[in-house]
Amino acid sequence: MPAHARQLGRTRPAACVWSAGLRQRPLSQSDRVGETWRRLSSTTAAPSKDAAPAPQPASAPDWNHFISRVPTPLPRTDHPHAFTLAVKDNIATRGTDLPTTCGSRMLAGYRSPFEATVVTQLRQRGAVLVGKTNLDEFGMGSHNLYSHWGPVAAPAAGTPSSSSSFSSSSLSVGGSSGGSAVAVRLGDADVALGTDTGGSVRLPAAYGGVVGYKPSYGMLSRFGVVPYANSLDTVGLLARAVAPIRRLIVGDDDDAGNGGGGGADGLWRVADTGRDPTSLPLPTRLRLAAQREGYGASSSKGNDKPLRGLSFGIPLEYNIAELDPRIRAAWVAAAAQLRALGADTVAAVALPSTRHALSAYYVLAAAEAASNLARYDGVRYGGVKGSTDVDPNGGGGDGSGHVLYERVRGAGLGPEVQQRILLGAYALSSAARDNYFLQAQRVRRRVVRDFDAVFRLANPLRDHDEAEESNGGGDDEDAYHIDLSDLPEGLPLANRRGPARVDFLLCPTAPTPAPRIADVLAASSSSPVAAYINDVFTAPASLAGLPAISIPTPPPLPSSSSGEATTAQSSSFCPGFQLIGQYWDDARLLRVAEAMMEASFRRPEDQEALAHHRQTGTAEA
Repeated sequence: MPAHARQLGRTRPAACVWSAGLRQRPLSQSDRVGETWRRLSSTTAAPSKDAAPAPQPASAPDWNHFISRVPTPLPRTDHPHAFTLAVKDNIATRGTDLPTTCGSRMLAGYRSPFEATVVTQLRQRGAVLVGKTNLDEFGMGSHNLYSHWGPVAAPAAGTPSSSSSFSSSSLSVGGSSGGSAVAVRLGDADVALGTDTGGSVRLPAAYGGVVGYKPSYGMLSRFGVVPYANSLDTVGLLARAVAPIRRLIVGDDDDAGNGGGGGADGLWRVADTGRDPTSLPLPTRLRLAAQREGYGASSSKGNDKPLRGLSFGIPLEYNIAELDPRIRAAWVAAAAQLRALGADTVAAVALPSTRHALSAYYVLAAAEAASNLARYDGVRYGGVKGSTDVDPNGGGGDGSGHVLYERVRGAGLGPEVQQRILLGAYALSSAARDNYFLQAQRVRRRVVRDFDAVFRLANPLRDHDEAEESNGGGDDEDAYHIDLSDLPEGLPLANRRGPARVDFLLCPTAPTPAPRIADVLAASSSSPVAAYINDVFTAPASLAGLPAISIPTPPPLPSSSSGEATTAQSSSFCPGFQLIGQYWDDARLLRVAEAMMEASFRRPEDQEALAHHRQTGTAEA
C-alpha cells in the first residue's frame, strides 16, 4: 500500500495526504479487470453477430430518449406539488397505453397488468407521467447503445430538438438510464425514474450534467421493476437539482431533524414488504431514522458553512491510471471546496478491496441475469412467428421444446444480453462456481467491510449479520448476506470498528468525460473491458447497497500551476462527482449534496458553464 494510503487515522495533515495521492497514477484498473474477463470469455462462446439487429441510428425525429410518450395535452391534476415524470421503460406503468418493453424485441408491445409501486407512490405525490424512456436492453449497458429501439442521441449545441443528431461522432449519454437523463437534461420531465444496478443512474447523470441518486438498497420498492440482478437492482431518481429528489425521499418537513427525519410524506417512510421482500420493514425504517436524527452536523439553508461538523474521505484507490487529467484536477478542486464550505476534516481513506469490485460486479450481475432472464422462453414471454420473428403477443411456434427456446431467445435478445447470459451461466456452472461466483461473493463481502471501516456510522445490516454469526446462526463469513427482516433493538449507532472516520466519501462518478460513440464501439469490438471500465467508481457502492448521488460540479478555477484546471475551465467542463454515505444515511446525504451544489453554482459564470455542459455534453477541449 502506498505511504499516503497508510496515513489514514494518523496525525499527518489531511490535505497533504489526499492532494498528494490524487496526483499520483497507480496501476491500471483495466489490467485488474482484464484477466477475469479474458478467462471467462475464453470459456464461453460469443453470440453470433446476426443473433439480433445491431444498434441503428435513432429513427424518431428527436433524441430518441423516449420509447413511448403520453399524448398531449397531459392529464390535468389539482395536486399542489404537481410535476412531470418520465419513467424508464423497465418499470411497469398502468392506466396509459404505454408498453413496458425493457428496450428489447422480446417484450415489444408488452403491457403490464399492474403498476410499479414506486410509480403509484409518485402519482400520489403529484407526478404526471409524460412517457417511458429508452434504455440499454434490460438495463445491460453503459452508453445506451443496445436498445432494440435504437441508441439515445446526445443533445448538441446548435441542433434543434426536432431533429435527431445521432452519429458515430456523437457523445455517449451514459447508460443504462440514458433516456431518463436526457429527458431531465432537456426539460421534458421534472423528475425521471431510472434503475441503478452498477451505476446506471449515476453515470448518465454525470455525463449529462444532472443529478442522479441511488438510494440505500431496500428503501424504494422494486415491485413492478423488471429484474436484472436482484441483489443489486435499485430504483433511482434523476433531476436537474437535488431539491426535487430530496423532497420526494425525505419529505417536505425539513425541520423534523437533521439526520434521518423528515416529513411524513417522504418515500423513506413507505415500506412494501407485502409485495417486495427486499423492502425494509417500517419499524426498522423508523428506528434507523430516529438513530440518525441529529447525528453529526447537516446542511442548513443560508449557512455560509453548511458542512460544518462533517468529515469527508477521499478514497485514493479510486485514483486509477485511466482517470482523465481534467477529472483529477476537478477532484482536487472539489475536495478543497469541502473545506471552504466548513467541513471539519477532508482525509484520505483506504478502500483496498474496491480495486476488485468491478470484476466481482460483472460476475455477480451476469449470474443473476442468467437466472432472471430464463423466463423469456417463448412460452411465458415472447413467441415465434415463422422461423425467426418474435411475436410479442404469443402464438405460433411448433412447441418443440428447446427448438422454440433457442429460436425465441436468439431472435428476441440482443448480442449484449446474450453475452452476459452466457457469462452468467458459465459462472454458475459446476466447473466455474468456486473460482468465479463464490470468489465474487467474497470480494463483495470485503468491499462492504472496507466501507464499514471508514464510516463513522455503523452499518446496521452488517452488525446484525455479525451478531447472527457469533451465535452460530449465520452464513460463512465470506458469503455476502443482507437480512432485511426487522432488525433487533439496541444496535450501536457509532462504528465500533475503530476510531471515528468520515461521514461521506467524495470521488468522481466516471473516470472520463462522456466518450464519443465511435470510440466506445471501437473499444467494445477489441475488448469488452474497455467499455465496462466506466462503472469502476459506481459498482462498489452498488455491491455494498449504500446510498450514492452524482452531482455536477463547476469547472475548477484557472491555476497558473495546473494546466489541467485551465483546460477544464476553458471547455466549460462540469464533471459529475459522487457522494457515498453509510447505509440508510440518505437524508443527510441528500442535504449535503444539495448544499454542495447550491454553493458550487452561485457564480453566474458557473451557472453558464453548467447550462453549456447540458447543451453540448463534455466534448474534448
